[in-house]
Amino acid sequence: MAILVALTVACGLTRRDGPPRNAVVVEVTANTSLSHWLEQAIADFNAERRETTAGKPIYVTLDAVESGQAASRMADGGSLPALWIPDDVVWGNQLANQGQDNFQGDCVSVAESPLVIAMWRPVAEALGWPGRSLGWLDVGSLAADPSAWDYYSGGQFGDRLRLSHTHPGLSGAGASTLLAIIHAAKSAQEAVGVDDIQEPIVQASVSAFEASVSWFSSSTDDLGRTMKERGVEYLGAAVMYESTVVSYGDGDPSIVPIYPFEGTFVATHPACVNGNAESQTQEAARLFRDYLLEEPTQRLAVAHGLRPVNAAVTPEAPLDRSRHVDLAQPEIVFGAPSVATIYAVQDLWQSARKDVNLVMLLDTSGSMSGSKMTSAREAAIQFVQQMGDDDFITIIAFANELTVVIRHELVGPAREQIVEALRGLQANGYTTLYDAIGEGAAVIAETDSSQTSNAMVVLSDGMDTSSYVYSFDQSLIEMAASHDTTVFTIAYGSDADEDVLSELALKAHGNFYQGDEASIAAIYEEMSAAFGGSAGIGR
Repeated sequence: MAILVALTVACGLTRRDGPPRNAVVVEVTANTSLSHWLEQAIADFNAERRETTAGKPIYVTLDAVESGQAASRMADGGSLPALWIPDDVVWGNQLANQGQDNFQGDCVSVAESPLVIAMWRPVAEALGWPGRSLGWLDVGSLAADPSAWDYYSGGQFGDRLRLSHTHPGLSGAGASTLLAIIHAAKSAQEAVGVDDIQEPIVQASVSAFEASVSWFSSSTDDLGRTMKERGVEYLGAAVMYESTVVSYGDGDPSIVPIYPFEGTFVATHPACVNGNAESQTQEAARLFRDYLLEEPTQRLAVAHGLRPVNAAVTPEAPLDRSRHVDLAQPEIVFGAPSVATIYAVQDLWQSARKDVNLVMLLDTSGSMSGSKMTSAREAAIQFVQQMGDDDFITIIAFANELTVVIRHELVGPAREQIVEALRGLQANGYTTLYDAIGEGAAVIAETDSSQTSNAMVVLSDGMDTSSYVYSFDQSLIEMAASHDTTVFTIAYGSDADEDVLSELALKAHGNFYQGDEASIAAIYEEMSAAFGGSAGIGR
């Protein structure tokens, strides 16, 4: 028997770490809020070794990508999955508008989840919940007004309500957040159109809400996980799906779903078959979709906080009062948007979001020479290309001395000048990391404005060796974090001072990244999304 097994493996008749030979591979792209459910469902499905009518084994893979990002990638020539599960059918329509009509006409909802405002329970209770209903405009107003926040919170959760949602160009939840603000401002339940978005009261409401947002997450699941890990002073409230709150909300204190009284959207998660795929691939995709609708798989969806669409499955824990889930909500469901409305709200967001006052600190010491410098330069250039025209940027290169390459320039008219300055950076000398942080903080102090959000990006590949003005201590951290500055740090390579960079990011409400030449572009892409850079739909 052992010899037979060995021969079977050697001949390739079975593969333990991938699809069986001659399998029909079903590539599934799905919104990240479904990833926990689908990962387990796919593992179970593959283990059952189900087959097509022709007797070929079916093997399913998962790519968890936000709807706007997936649509953008596919429209730009990226590979098309066999099955796409976005938040709503409008994303398939949006892709068709871009010339790819593969996901039209064969869509079936596999789970539902309403869009809610996730809030730490003590914060919600300080605002009068659950006795008092809260809404979209209430939360936006509190986040924008530190004095009102202090009145309700008593100063126990930080000096302001830190609010976040996903990037509207990348995420269906992010686009729905803006549309929900528009519905609330107009007191409208029916679908809003492009003309509604142009109304002054609507634009003012969206601008006021967006001005209070601390940062934008690139994915729904990441937003929930980050809120859970970083705590109330990092993020007091965030817009996400009910299922994400259920996934990450358990604990002491817990995170609870707030159902805005004005109404909200409900993600229907349609599973859409690629109509241009090979016939056997389409058959396999439908068989997997049928599996997702079976009672055991729907009960698994419930276990991951999703509302079932199979009427034979009754929602139970964790979709119950133990997680403060109210299945009678939402009482008001907003009308589904059109493709034109999605484009219009993305355009509105780019003008409504608060502009960024960014200081970029780049290590140009000798250890950055060669391909490390080339990769860092190109990633920074791509980042600048995605900044808004009305954002400001300062670039400080640090080696033996500090060099202010660009000082507080408006990005729009100076974009090419900024790009050329980055292309001219060369690596040489030692590392004055601490002095660079101090100088960056000083520039922000001089250029601070109520009209912009302050941010600092620090990239370094080594230990400080030459600073003579500043030391890394609490005073420097407080200086960097002052003026409500968010600091993002990148430890570029194995020799970087991870302790210093991670502590600085943690205490300045930012994120710490471990990067190398292969990942640096993706890191800058994620930071660009956090600052509201142009990406995804409408671009």
